[in-house]
Amino acid sequence: MIEDDELREVFKTASAEHLQNLNDGLLYLEKNPHDLIKLEELLREAHSLKGDAGMLGVKDVATLAHQIEHLLGGLKRQETILSAELVDRISHGIDAMGQLVHAAVTGEPSGINTFHSLAYLMGAKPATPAATVSIPPAVVKPEPPAPAPVVVETSEEDKIAPVKIHQPPTPSPEPISPTPSKQKVPVTTTPEAAYKIETIRVPTGNLDGLMTQTGELTVTKIRIAHRLSEIEEITSLWEEWSRDAFVNRFIVHDLENRLNHQNSGNGTMGQLQNYYHRSAERLEQLGRLINQLRNTFSEDIARLEMISDELEDGVRTLRLLPLSTIFNLFPRMVRDLARQQGKEIELVISGGDTRADKRILEEMKDPLMHILRNAIDHGIETPEEREQKGKVPLAKIELKGYQTATHVVLEVRDDGRGLDIEQIKQTALKRGICQAEELLGMSAQQIHALIFTPGFTTRTVVTEVSGRGVGMDVVRTNVERLKGIIQVDSSPGKGCLFRIQLGTTLATAHVLIVSVQGISYAIPVEFVQMTRLVMSTEIFAIEGRETIVFEDQPISVAKLADLLEIRLIQSERASEKISSTETKSRSSASSSFLQSFAQTSPSVGGNGLSMPAGNLEQSFSPRTLNKTENSEPVDVSLPCIILKVGEEKLGLFVDALIDEQDVVLKPQSQLLKRVRNVAGATILGTGEVCIILSPQDLIKSIRKQAGVIPSPTRRAPLNIQESSSHKPVILLVEDSIATRTQEKRILESAGYEVVTAVDGLDGFNKLTARAFDAVVSDIQMPNLDGLSLTAKIRQNQDYSELPIILVTSLASDEDKRKGAEAGANAYITKASFNQEVLIETLKRLV
Repeated sequence: MIEDDELREVFKTASAEHLQNLNDGLLYLEKNPHDLIKLEELLREAHSLKGDAGMLGVKDVATLAHQIEHLLGGLKRQETILSAELVDRISHGIDAMGQLVHAAVTGEPSGINTFHSLAYLMGAKPATPAATVSIPPAVVKPEPPAPAPVVVETSEEDKIAPVKIHQPPTPSPEPISPTPSKQKVPVTTTPEAAYKIETIRVPTGNLDGLMTQTGELTVTKIRIAHRLSEIEEITSLWEEWSRDAFVNRFIVHDLENRLNHQNSGNGTMGQLQNYYHRSAERLEQLGRLINQLRNTFSEDIARLEMISDELEDGVRTLRLLPLSTIFNLFPRMVRDLARQQGKEIELVISGGDTRADKRILEEMKDPLMHILRNAIDHGIETPEEREQKGKVPLAKIELKGYQTATHVVLEVRDDGRGLDIEQIKQTALKRGICQAEELLGMSAQQIHALIFTPGFTTRTVVTEVSGRGVGMDVVRTNVERLKGIIQVDSSPGKGCLFRIQLGTTLATAHVLIVSVQGISYAIPVEFVQMTRLVMSTEIFAIEGRETIVFEDQPISVAKLADLLEIRLIQSERASEKISSTETKSRSSASSSFLQSFAQTSPSVGGNGLSMPAGNLEQSFSPRTLNKTENSEPVDVSLPCIILKVGEEKLGLFVDALIDEQDVVLKPQSQLLKRVRNVAGATILGTGEVCIILSPQDLIKSIRKQAGVIPSPTRRAPLNIQESSSHKPVILLVEDSIATRTQEKRILESAGYEVVTAVDGLDGFNKLTARAFDAVVSDIQMPNLDGLSLTAKIRQNQDYSELPIILVTSLASDEDKRKGAEAGANAYITKASFNQEVLIETLKRLV
């Protein structure tokens, strides 16, 4: 291991660049073997790596780099030809050097036998034993050195291939010093050259911190803008006060005249008059100060907004990297995997110069790798199959990246066999992912999306490449972690296209703030296609779901309160007590905001809002939407948000649209990691905590509802039987027979099917025997306790989304923390046990 920290980091970065350039150049040279310029570049890369390794004492890397340089030199001298076998040997050497570099940087064992790797580079068979073989003394014959300057190899390199360098005597007509033999290498200096550092290396964590702080600056900017509105209120108050003082300015004069007639020289009247004049002057001075404060504050806010926007753009630009950073990792993988499977594949890369945030590159490396491996293993046919189908033997996979106004788009397209819908259906039924009735109502795109389900695979045999059902789940998980969407478009026999759309900004989000029963929620604007008013007469039912016609297509609609399962806790009488000022301000804000949103938002069509402002205020009033059960249905206009996720659309009814603003995405805690319909949280400019909703989850929630969605004008009670065509199955793990019996009765009375287990080990065995919708478990149990059971369940990828509720007598904060770390979704203590809490928790999670 290299001891010096600075040299270690420098060698790590430089060697990674050299190795990557060798990999890329070798693949290019394999297709263009007569490109001497590229060959010269590879020689320089190998020589530079050899020199760096020799200088730092990494002898094994220097040895292999020296042999690769010799092989490339033979190509240059046309002593050998570039064959696939030679490319394999050099690639093996590059891989071995990569592992040796990692060992030199980290101190971990590389597991590389340098002698075997060197022998393979020299042409030996991989399986040749090397019991007593030593490195020949003159394996490599280096090229004759150039006449000038003379390059003196170090002693370490001489050990690699000791050679004798014969140099012709060079006349020196003008000796520089009396002892020229002591001058080994002449050094020339340029006095005029100024020392200048062009670039610096900064840890990416520092950039992440800067990006977070710029996001916080955006929120602070919004809060300061709220202070400006407060100053405007003070200005309005001053103007009203000034008008009142002007109207009543003659009262003091009239009073003075009357008193002068009765008693001249009254000192009290003079004092009153002086006080009035001083008050008038101070009021005028106060007005000047307020107006000056308002103007300067407005200028400062405009300046702060400009600076913060420039700072945010600057920091975001620093984090941008070309997509080629990860694209260049795949040609070698595709080549090796294609050769391993006997397939002929050409990988075509475009858009590598498109720049994206470094976090996108970090999160997308594994998904793209899995999609490419899946395309090679499942999609691309063998050359024989392709010829039988009338295709060219050479298959093509296109990896493309480009940027739109709001998204970074990654596409992987192949010309293979495409997705087999019938095979996907059979696999989904076999693994219990879907029921036959559900598949009948699914579109082709929804069936295609089933391949992203955890554990889904059409392979019956597990291999190194596929069969575990993990790869495509990683794709969906990473894409959703970046708040992106993934689409699949497949044509049987022609190929398949995977399209990933990711937002250009990750630290902040542009959201639409809506109100539902007095609570603010945020919806990312990029998923909002438009907002419109829907008449109650436009709503009809299709297959038990409330539906409207939008752009000549039926789309499902639902009240957001129903999807979030928010119970109406205030009665109609309590809602009437809302202050008129608050109702008026919210209604007017909704009206003005809707008009501006329809005019300015690029995602809202011109036909979205066509009603006058007065009607808008009436339709958005909470009292218009909240009707009692006995009231007659009224033909009212309902505010509806049209969401578009991929090709799927959903209409959401809300109480009011509040605002549209940029917010900072706050990281979710461990307890909120798996909450349905929730993407995160933020703090608004007013200081209010606001939940950011997940449009993808909202689409899934409405898809799962097989029963009729309640009408937006009425609130129907929650019922398990209405929201599901079959009883959810709960695994109840409890060692106490009394508690187990009581909890079983509670769950069965609520409409659940319950399977009991006497301890954690029994519970885990039953969990693997059939499908369950949730697990309710005690903690203190024999054989396997509840925490260990939870951790064991979470270790299985198939159960990563399975809701787990711990019901226990352990009530300390430390115990609750352990439950959250183990992976439990909820923690209920028996001391405060309430069956309604248990049922409500299950309804939210299942």
